[in-house]
Amino acid sequence: MTHTAFIRPAFTPITIALMILGFMIFWPLGLAMLAYILWGDRLEAYRGEIREATDKFSAKWGRECGGRHKQWNRAARTGNVAFDEWREAELKRIEEERRKLDEMRAEFDAHLRELRRARDREEFEAFMAARHKRDGEGGKNGNGGSPKSVPDT
Repeated sequence: MTHTAFIRPAFTPITIALMILGFMIFWPLGLAMLAYILWGDRLEAYRGEIREATDKFSAKWGRECGGRHKQWNRAARTGNVAFDEWREAELKRIEEERRKLDEMRAEFDAHLRELRRARDREEFEAFMAARHKRDGEGGKNGNGGSPKSVPDT
């Protein structure tokens, strides 16, 4: 058995009558009915987009709020003790995995900092060696390591 809506977004006798009645009672009601007739078929897609946007916002908010959001989610009980115990165990396991990943990332970041520091040290030492070499050659020329002077003409 298929169920069709009594009021659907199309120009049917009932929607036209409601639109006219809406204009007679209070013109924004008639305008709202006209908008529903014209764009009501897009309402489901619009609801889906709103639902998707709020889900993304909720997920982002949960990540940003950290522990407070987790504790709030944990407080929600279903009433099924077995499920709630399983859920608590899974949440603890996931939190432990998250903690391990955070530690590994911190270690990796420290490793990258050390690599950068070592590379910077090597570049600095190469610069200083080149400078000492240049200064040594400059001292032999008698100009004390300063750039060659241009004679005044």
